[in-house]
Amino acid sequence: MSDAKPNPLLIVISAPSGGGKTTLVKELLAVNPGMTRAVTCTTRTPRDTEKDGVDYYFLDATSFLKRVQAGNFLEHATVFGNSYGTLKSEVLGKLRQGKDVLLNVDVQGAATIRAQAEEDPELKSALVQVFLTPPSLDILKARLAKRGTDSPAVIQKRLGVARQEIAQWKNFDYLLISTSIAEDLRRMQAIVAAEKMHVARSQPPEL
Repeated sequence: MSDAKPNPLLIVISAPSGGGKTTLVKELLAVNPGMTRAVTCTTRTPRDTEKDGVDYYFLDATSFLKRVQAGNFLEHATVFGNSYGTLKSEVLGKLRQGKDVLLNVDVQGAATIRAQAEEDPELKSALVQVFLTPPSLDILKARLAKRGTDSPAVIQKRLGVARQEIAQWKNFDYLLISTSIAEDLRRMQAIVAAEKMHVARSQPPEL
């Protein structure tokens, strides 16, 4: 019993657009060899550098819809005309291999996963939900402007959505106020370590 591994975690990270969740996921994967990212399905066209099964599973719209109808997805959404979804088999397969699984989803996706976990004891025992957000909308606006990818009108639209998303923070297990990449990573590592030691996931000491 003493060499048994703690049960793996399903770590769901949500943040408003520009909140830093993609960077945090990348940093976590770089320093945690036992952690992996769930590969998402999408109907959008692959970019030049993207590989099927590595970056995404690229599906046509008909195949995607069949999987939706079959209930294969843990969560799915359509964004700007393209559909995205996380396969339940992808997440459970990696958890059963003993790997911690990272999911980077919006608050809507997180709510869907939360609801699914209530129906599935395996998912429920693994789930850890973290909401990442800058300290204020002004800082988020500055981050979005610094990216240089959106027009002022699009930034305003993103901020409107962000205000609604940030209001959902109480539905998560942890609120992580983003400061710097290094500090966000340090605190996220502390959350992972604490969850690994939670009595619900621990093996009892040998007496």
